[in-house]
Amino acid sequence: MTHQEEISDATHRSLACSLFNHTWTLLDKKNRTPEDDIAMVHCAHASRYHWSIVGTPLNFARGEWQIARVYAMLEHWTEALRHATLYFDACVHHDFGPFDLAFAHEGLARTLATTNPDEALKHITQAKTVGERIEKDEDREWLHQNLNDINASLDG
Repeated sequence: MTHQEEISDATHRSLACSLFNHTWTLLDKKNRTPEDDIAMVHCAHASRYHWSIVGTPLNFARGEWQIARVYAMLEHWTEALRHATLYFDACVHHDFGPFDLAFAHEGLARTLATTNPDEALKHITQAKTVGERIEKDEDREWLHQNLNDINASLDG
C-alpha cells in the first residue's frame, strides 16, 4: 500500500486547512512559548506538505508565504527570505492576481527589513502600487496594516 493510498485526498485537504489555520492561531498568540514557536514551524511546513499532495499552485504558494511569515516572526531571516522568494517566484510564474503579488512584495519586505532596509523599502513601494488593484477593501486594509508594521520596524 502506498502512502497516497493510506491517506485520502479529503484527509490531506482537511489537514492542510487545519494546520494552516492553527499556524495563524500561533502567529497571533500574544505570549508564545518556545514550544509554541516550534509547533508553529512544524504546522506551517506540515500544511504546505499536505497542500503539495492535494492543492493547487496557489495553495503551494500561499503555504510558502505562511512559512516565510513564521520564520520572519522568529527572526530566522535566511529561511524567511528563501520561502518569501519561493512565494514571489510562484506569483510571477503563475501570474496570480494583485492580492498575492502585493503580499509577495510584503513578505519580501518583511524578511529584508532587518538585513537590507533599502531593498525592503522598494518592496513596500511595489506592494503599495500592486495593492491598489486589490478588489476587496478589507484585503487592501490588511495589506496596508502589514506594510505599516514593517515601516515601523524600519523607523525604529
